[in-house]
Amino acid sequence: AVCSMGNSTSRLYSVLAKTLSSGAISQHQDCLEQLDPARLDPLDPKDLLEECQIVLQKRPPRFQRNFVNLKKNTASNHRPIRVMQWNILAQALGEGKDNFVQCPMEALKWEERKCLILEEILAYKPDILCLQEVDHYFDTFEPLLSRLGYQCTFFPKPWSPCLDVEHNNGPDGCAMFFLKERFELINSANIRLTAMKLKTNQVAIAQTLKCHETGRLFCIAVTHLKARTGWERFRSAQGCDLLQNLKSITQGAKIPLIVCGDFNAEPTEEVYREFSNSSLNLNSAYKLLSPDGQSEPPYTTWKIRPSGECRHTLDYIWYSQHALNVNSALGLLTEEQIGPNRLPSFNYPSDHLSLVCDFSFNQDPDRLL
Repeated sequence: AVCSMGNSTSRLYSVLAKTLSSGAISQHQDCLEQLDPARLDPLDPKDLLEECQIVLQKRPPRFQRNFVNLKKNTASNHRPIRVMQWNILAQALGEGKDNFVQCPMEALKWEERKCLILEEILAYKPDILCLQEVDHYFDTFEPLLSRLGYQCTFFPKPWSPCLDVEHNNGPDGCAMFFLKERFELINSANIRLTAMKLKTNQVAIAQTLKCHETGRLFCIAVTHLKARTGWERFRSAQGCDLLQNLKSITQGAKIPLIVCGDFNAEPTEEVYREFSNSSLNLNSAYKLLSPDGQSEPPYTTWKIRPSGECRHTLDYIWYSQHALNVNSALGLLTEEQIGPNRLPSFNYPSDHLSLVCDFSFNQDPDRLL
């Protein structure tokens, strides 16, 4: 069924209707009742992208970013696995708590911002998508991405700060999506991180997948550690807990591992060193973009708050360097592209940049760590 949207009729209105304002939802309840993802037909990503671009036609075009080829002379006999990491900015926090003083409120309207987020995801077509600050999982990301062929998992924070915001859409949390045509789920764990033996408000999802093409197993994890200055020891403890969980899940690094996350930690912090020096033999993929392969990007988030400009490297994709190769990584936005008012903006929906890497399995899986 097609529902009327204002004076025009959109052939994909039923796809995006579920994320309209609550007032609009009540007007179209008959349409929304048909949106059970299990009963909906598959969705062509080109159609969804076209629908998003119609909504965004008054906004400036997407920034152009290019992939940097990092592949050494190692042949791969399988299609690379594209992994996308992104803190998408919870809608309730963007509108209600984060105080982006140079970002017009109009740029944060969910009806358009959700289309910017979807446009970014559709542009890079990840095989695995790891998101943080997701507070529109059930009414946007799960219904749409499941129709695009993804298996979807969400783990909310126990005490999400979104719940303190008036007219919130529920708690935010971590979400993971993988293409069912490429992978089979073998095991899934929702992890509530501890620090000093206390349960915390931060979470992780870790899933063991089997690649259909190669038959190889690997583990993919997503997390979002505690924010703010002064919480460095707390983040360190959370990182230790996550590493312990991942050591168990990967049988001590026998299963290759990719960890995506907003760690809220610069490379100078202890939690970064813990991941760098772990017995899981992890490397940070975005270091490979630097001339010497040893330095993280200068920033993955850039915003202006009442206290001033905040430019930090907080987001990472870690990987088992003995078992996986990084074929390419998506270059970051330049300062010129970001512009003087920084992020988020009419051009870009989050205060964090998306990270995207293409991985291939090492051809010698039995190589010593």
